[in-house]
Amino acid sequence: MTVAQQSLISPTANPELEKALRDRVDRRSAIAGGLGELEPLAVRLGLVQNSLTPRFRDPVLALFAADHGIVVDGVGAQWGRATRDQVQMALHAQLPVSVFARLQGLHLTVVDCGVADNLPPHARLLARKVAHGTRNARTALAMSLEQAHAGVRVGMEIADNLPGNVLACAALGQGSAECAALVLSRLADQPVRDFVVSGPTMRQDDLTHLLDVLHGAQARHRDAKEPMDLLAAFGGHELAVMVGAMLVAASKRSLIIVDGIAACAALKLASLICAPVTDYAVFCRSHVHRGLDEALALFHASALLELGMDSADGTGAALAWPMIRSAAALLTDLHEVAEARLAIPRPEPGAHVPTLGA
Repeated sequence: MTVAQQSLISPTANPELEKALRDRVDRRSAIAGGLGELEPLAVRLGLVQNSLTPRFRDPVLALFAADHGIVVDGVGAQWGRATRDQVQMALHAQLPVSVFARLQGLHLTVVDCGVADNLPPHARLLARKVAHGTRNARTALAMSLEQAHAGVRVGMEIADNLPGNVLACAALGQGSAECAALVLSRLADQPVRDFVVSGPTMRQDDLTHLLDVLHGAQARHRDAKEPMDLLAAFGGHELAVMVGAMLVAASKRSLIIVDGIAACAALKLASLICAPVTDYAVFCRSHVHRGLDEALALFHASALLELGMDSADGTGAALAWPMIRSAAALLTDLHEVAEARLAIPRPEPGAHVPTLGA
């Protein structure tokens, strides 16, 4: 792990600060009533920044885009659009996430980690292509070990150059969720089925075909266990880039917003390289998917918002951002109430006291 060991991440655990943050939040609750999930979130944000008054600046919502060779076996064609088309729609405000990000003050960036096609330049497109897609993990290594390391380095460079202290991570690309499921299945030692069953309405013949392909990939790479070996075996380029970005973001005490199963897989890989990276992560979701429930369970986490969406990844992060800002505002923008009861001034002797209608 020579690439990622450059990232030194401090755990956020700080009992003294945590007590001070909880006391601060409790004082708010004593005045206005309990604020539910905002309270532990506010404490978490204070610990991330190691501050009683956490403040966020220049938040970035990064959509990491890549193609995956496994789609040639007829899997992973969510929403029926090629990866290049998903990227172009995100860049030209034709996806809800683009509009929501603008409304909430998030800087939307699409990172070309490994889209098969060459993409035209765009102000919000970051061209960091490791390769033109991966190979089919069922028949070969999805990428070389050198490409896996290169992807992590790309992500580290991206996060190192971010001006702000918030990085929301989501993936775009056909086959991304399936490759993430392969990674999570191996890391968690759970059946890959757990991570790909979308729900009770999933067609049985679709599931059967999908599992045949994924089981074939697992059998070919049954010896891949280490994080970088898993990246090389199953892909994709967007996972590798997200791993590097998350590691450096956490080393800078930036908040990481994790949206979707691919981002969960990247975080799990990053945590095996440097465990405290998960201290800096909060979770959201853009779609209802049983496999994503399993992925979140690996972190003993739940999504900030449960809106029943079935959208491309990234939408959940854009919608959760106002909630995160509100939680931070409990600590930073809400004025303390004086302990002493405010005295009600009494009228001077002989002064006229106005009455209703006077």
